[in-house]
Amino acid sequence: MTIRVVVADDQALVRGGFVVMVQAGGMAVVGEAGDGARAVALAREHRPDVVLMDVRMPVMDGIEATRAITADPATSSARVLMLTTFDLDDYVYRALRAGASGFLLKDTAPEELLAGIRILAAGDALLAPGITRRLISEFAARPEPGQRPAPELLDCLSAREREVLAEVAGGWSNAEIGERLHISAATAKTHVSRLLMKLDAHDRAQLVMIAYETRLVTPG
Repeated sequence: MTIRVVVADDQALVRGGFVVMVQAGGMAVVGEAGDGARAVALAREHRPDVVLMDVRMPVMDGIEATRAITADPATSSARVLMLTTFDLDDYVYRALRAGASGFLLKDTAPEELLAGIRILAAGDALLAPGITRRLISEFAARPEPGQRPAPELLDCLSAREREVLAEVAGGWSNAEIGERLHISAATAKTHVSRLLMKLDAHDRAQLVMIAYETRLVTPG
């Protein structure tokens, strides 16, 4: 099925460039937004598979728009791919906490952008080693006051599920987790699915945040 995308960026030329790239990749752009509030409205109207979301936008920034989209049952199935200019940007960590499923730099090659959209549309998270691991390591140690989940959140997990969660936090795929823990990729996938359900997580990106913030794993 054709992947349906909403593109949100306040710079018309940049937005237009993304639209062209997405359409050239065989995907459908179902809406364009110049601010976060419009992006939320388009997500509700068109129920896209993926929203390309700029971080800094007027009216409502990309982080608040992401939070609105992922918190609304009508639009929570949409995956948000954040686009940022700087790879060490405090906004990106906040975006993860708001429910973003991945990030890319704006100067990413077109084929990488298209691959990222497909990864998110398939229900996975885009945890690019060049951005996400560094950001999580830097910022997970100092979240906003009162926002860190208690370690007791993990009490519902089995020992094996804790092991799998730690591997997810390392950015490993299901196949890689299987190899590292000497289980099949299918079994690893089942464990990840159970983690998502038990921890009420949006996707793998949220599992990474939980692993760091409960100190199951520590930065570095």
